[in-house]
Amino acid sequence: IANDAIRDHVLGKGSLPDAGPYDVAIIGDYNIGGDAWASRKIIEEMGLRVVSMWSGDGQLETMKVTHLAKLNLIHCYRSMNYIARHLEEAYGIPWMEYNFFGPTKIEASIRAIAKRFDATIQAKAEKVIAKHRAEMDAVIARYRPRLNGKSVMLYVGGLRPRHVIGAYEDLGMQITGTGYEFGHADDYQRTVPLVKDGTVIYDDATEHEMEELVKHLKPDLVGAGIKEKYVFQKMGVPFRQMHSWDYSGPYHGYEGFPIFARDMDMAINSPTWKLVKDPFAA
Repeated sequence: IANDAIRDHVLGKGSLPDAGPYDVAIIGDYNIGGDAWASRKIIEEMGLRVVSMWSGDGQLETMKVTHLAKLNLIHCYRSMNYIARHLEEAYGIPWMEYNFFGPTKIEASIRAIAKRFDATIQAKAEKVIAKHRAEMDAVIARYRPRLNGKSVMLYVGGLRPRHVIGAYEDLGMQITGTGYEFGHADDYQRTVPLVKDGTVIYDDATEHEMEELVKHLKPDLVGAGIKEKYVFQKMGVPFRQMHSWDYSGPYHGYEGFPIFARDMDMAINSPTWKLVKDPFAA
């Protein structure tokens, strides 16, 4: 309904006198913990210009010129693929998903975005990757020894059940289960190639089902929403709230990965868990 309102009353209503070949729009980023700002910095550092953002940090006047972008970059596919397809059909604007969670996915996404443009942007993209690699390597060197081999169960909405997998893997962690609260078939089609054989995938699980899955899979960390937070903490299972980053963030982009790594380490290795009975003890 919201997308329809934007389509009918906002899109195409603005002008961009200085429109250029490197204009892009970021769609489906809700700026949780400053994620949209962290993403925008990378894209602009590549030499592209963000002319419109939806809807975190979005402005009505800039949303009006989305139809003039040369490429739509989709963060949350679930919420915004509909409007991206409309923009492609009505205005001929191509679109693509990108993933800035963790250095592996950041680098892959930067290169995939750059391929849509000319050699100038591609060269700048490589410079961006090279500029930040040492910083990312330092984060991994610090936190991977503390997190390597730890298992994670995810149960979130939107894009997170698949997009954050790479960031955990960059830290040596493994995903033993993941699923969506309101996923569609195409979400799972995108998820399956990202997980290893044996990973449990679930859809729209009840709280009781999640509790039983956690008891069975025995993860070192659960990343889910506010409804699950206190259930698992009372069970003695380390937890991170992955809808609002537990009021931390950003987790996206080069700015976000050090915070993500710190927060996962803080959750799993907090000494307070020594005061709680082992939740998986017989």
